[in-house]
Amino acid sequence: MTTSPHSFDQALRLEAAGSDRPDTWLGHTSPDYWNMVGPFGGTTAATALRAILLHPALLGEPVALTVNYAAALAEGPFAVTARAVRTNRSTQHWTVELSQTDANGGAGVVMTATAVTAARRETWSQNDTPMPAVTLADASGRLKFSTSAWTHRYDMRPVRGTMPQVWDGSGTGSLTQLWVRDDPPRPLDFPALAAMSDVFYPRAWLRRATRVPAGTVSITTYFHADSRQLAECGEGFLLGQAKAQAFRNGFFDQTAQLWSEAGVLLATSTQIVYYKE
Repeated sequence: MTTSPHSFDQALRLEAAGSDRPDTWLGHTSPDYWNMVGPFGGTTAATALRAILLHPALLGEPVALTVNYAAALAEGPFAVTARAVRTNRSTQHWTVELSQTDANGGAGVVMTATAVTAARRETWSQNDTPMPAVTLADASGRLKFSTSAWTHRYDMRPVRGTMPQVWDGSGTGSLTQLWVRDDPPRPLDFPALAAMSDVFYPRAWLRRATRVPAGTVSITTYFHADSRQLAECGEGFLLGQAKAQAFRNGFFDQTAQLWSEAGVLLATSTQIVYYKE
């Protein structure tokens, strides 16, 4: 029996550009993960990470990934280039660029990224940010944005800080807690974890109860788990938590944490988001 690839894997499908461009892969945007004006930023971040993980020079596993969204990614083909700029004994440093052909036929960069991979070793470890005392049973109904295809690819069940029901400026806080996993369920890996770090809707919407234009400018994700710990999560839910710290002059930040159902802190992230008044 032949099983079709998961929609997430199809969205991240990359093919080698050829022997004359050994660091470059070719991909295509996916309608399954389309947002309002372009692809879901989480899949763009995951694509950058996928290019690194495919590279034959890869050392170790992801530790940190920073993605900068320079311009909107248009529907269609793109090229992503990942280069190892320095390799040490246990760490490796990467730069990534994603580009598309512009209206004049030239290659325009729409995303840049940096990353660190490392050969992890067993050492003393401690979870200093425990998972909130909530269970899947505490969650409300599934969250969806009817205008965004990508939300249909995630089973998101809010516990706290769900989407405002009335856009009347009455918001009082920016904290959201929700359970999330791929839909249909898919075993957790690093690209999926990178994408899930960006599933939270803009904190400005919740804090203000006002729906304003907003978009991520830059996101950094830190991976605290190794591949073995991700494999232990299987197709289970992750508990995600996100909160802003400051809104000022058109930009706000957003911090997030993702735990496994067993309470292991898998990843944390910080992003800066542009918003209009």
